[in-house]
Amino acid sequence: MRRITFDLDVLRSFATGVDLGSFARAAERLGRSTSAVSAQLKKLEDQAGTPIFRRAGRGLALTDAGEVMLAYARRLIDLNDEAAAAVNGIELEGWVRLGLPEDFGEVLLPDVLGRFARANPKVRIEARVGRNADIVDRLIAGKLDLALAWDDGPAKLNSRRVGEWPMRWIGPATGPWQLGDEAVVPLATFEAPCLMRTAATTALDHAGLAWRSAFISPSLGGLWAAVSAGLGLSVRTEMGLPASVRALDPGEAGLPALPSIALALCQAEAEPAPATARLATIVLETLEGARARRPEATGQSATIGTTTDTIKRGPA
Repeated sequence: MRRITFDLDVLRSFATGVDLGSFARAAERLGRSTSAVSAQLKKLEDQAGTPIFRRAGRGLALTDAGEVMLAYARRLIDLNDEAAAAVNGIELEGWVRLGLPEDFGEVLLPDVLGRFARANPKVRIEARVGRNADIVDRLIAGKLDLALAWDDGPAKLNSRRVGEWPMRWIGPATGPWQLGDEAVVPLATFEAPCLMRTAATTALDHAGLAWRSAFISPSLGGLWAAVSAGLGLSVRTEMGLPASVRALDPGEAGLPALPSIALALCQAEAEPAPATARLATIVLETLEGARARRPEATGQSATIGTTTDTIKRGPA
């Protein structure tokens, strides 16, 4: 059997293009021309010995082999980057205090802590997962070095936005949700202040729909329990949803549309310590991978090279 050695640069262009939804944007991010990226994709198919794209209407979709290739490409890239970080950061020492909203705890934290610890064994991480308002307060008070936080507009300490996330109505996983006879929308939310609670009540008020607080919880786990039991609807993004709940379809049960919410990466210092800067990089890389895998990422399209072909994830 012929031994195949895949080119990591080619795999990086392939994975980046699919994750960003555009090989033109991938070329820009990676400092390459679109024609060079197109040539890399052809090289990848030649190396694989099987098609990784197929025609799907007017565009292209990943074949089964392409989906398998994408999963392995991400793993190989992560391992390569982890090895490079370990070699370059072997002398990093100290500790870093990281804060994350509950939405990202189970989705990001295991991968982030694992990757960072393997590459930087001499650095200790103190991680805190909690409500967004608490994370922001701790950052401002100097009790955190680095944090992801939902962004409500006012500038936070040394923050930069890392994406927009559509907010969704969240209901029980089973069956369609319908407004009860009382025609009042029951809400399961955090206590105020809560950006998503405010978004929910504002949208309902503008739509002329009555609402009531049916359940208030100090934790995200409590909200999921209330929603799955049918006590009320909540509003979150699709990140980190458990199997017991689901994001309602747009317009389902006559509920109003919700806006997007920005996510920011915030640092306590404008010039962070090397360990903090390295952790920030790993958080962003892990976040990008998680976002590419979330349910709403399916169906994205991307221009390949200078052609009009598109590549689509999910069913054709």
